[in-house]
Amino acid sequence: MSQIAAKAPVGAALEGRADREAIESLTIRMVRNRCIPILALGFIISYLDRVNVGIAALTMNKDLGLTATMFGWGAGLVSIGYAVFEVPSNLALERFGARRWMARIMITWGLIGCATAWVQGPMSFYVSRFMLGAVEAGFFPGVILYLTFWFPRRYRARYVGLFAVAIPLASVLGSPVSGMLLGLDGWLGFKGWQWIYILEASPAVVLGVLTLFLLSDRPAEAGWLSPAQKQWLEAELEQERRAHPDTRHSGALALLLDKRVLVLALIFFLTGMPSYGLSYWTPQIVKSFGLGNTATGFVSALPFFAAWANQRRNWRGSN
Repeated sequence: MSQIAAKAPVGAALEGRADREAIESLTIRMVRNRCIPILALGFIISYLDRVNVGIAALTMNKDLGLTATMFGWGAGLVSIGYAVFEVPSNLALERFGARRWMARIMITWGLIGCATAWVQGPMSFYVSRFMLGAVEAGFFPGVILYLTFWFPRRYRARYVGLFAVAIPLASVLGSPVSGMLLGLDGWLGFKGWQWIYILEASPAVVLGVLTLFLLSDRPAEAGWLSPAQKQWLEAELEQERRAHPDTRHSGALALLLDKRVLVLALIFFLTGMPSYGLSYWTPQIVKSFGLGNTATGFVSALPFFAAWANQRRNWRGSN
C-alpha cells in the first residue's frame, strides 16, 4: 500500500507536466497562427512599398524628369524619414497600444504610398518618399517588441526569423508583379508606374483595418485564447520579466549609446545598404540589357529568390 501511495504523487506530477506541455504547445501554435501571418504580410507590403520604386523608375523617371541623382536621393529619403521617427513611433506604440498603433502605421503608409502615384516632379517625389518613411517608421522594431508580448524567450528567435523571411520574399513576389503592372500603362488614364503605387500600397490600408479586429495588445485581452492558455502564457512571461528586468525605462539615450546597440546598428546598416542598393538599381541595370518590363521584373527577383531560399533553409534547419 505504501508503494502505491508513493507512486500516486509521481503519477499526478507526470500527468500535470503533460497537461502543461500540451497547453504550452497549443498556445504557442495558436499565437503563431494568429499573429505571424498578419505581421509577415504587413511587412511584405511595407518593404514592397519602399522598394517598388526601383521597378517604377523604368518609366517614371522619364515622365517626372528625374536624373539618376534625383532618383537616388528620392529613393533614399524613405530611410531618412524612417530613422528620424523610428524611436518616437516605438514609444507611441507602448503608449497607445500595439494593435492600434500598428494599424495606424499600415493605414497611413498605404495612403501615402497610393498618393505617390500623383507626384508631379522631383520635389513632390522627395516629399512623398520622406513621408512614406516617416509614417511607416517603427513598424519593424514595433513588431519585434510586439512579439515579446506573446512569445517566451525560448521561442522568439525562431519566430523573429520566420517574420524576417518576409524581407527577401517581398522582392521575390513584388518585382515580377511590379514589372507586369507596368503593362497597364494607359489603362483608365493612368501610367503603368502609377498603377504600381496604387495597387501595391492599397492592401496596407485594408490590412490595417483588419489588424484592429484580428490582433490583441496582450494575452489577457485575447478572446481567441482559453483562460488556461492565458494563465499559462502570462505566468511564463511574468516569470521571465522577473528573471530579466526591463531596461526600457533606463532612458532612450542610455540605450542608444550602449555599445551592444551601436555594434548591432552598424551591422544592420552595413547589411541594409547592399539590400536597398539591389532593390533600387537592379531593375534599371537589367533593363539596360534590352529586356522588356515584365522580363526585367522576373530577372530582378532572382537575387532575392536565392536569399529567400537560403534564409528559409536556415530557419527550417534551426527548428
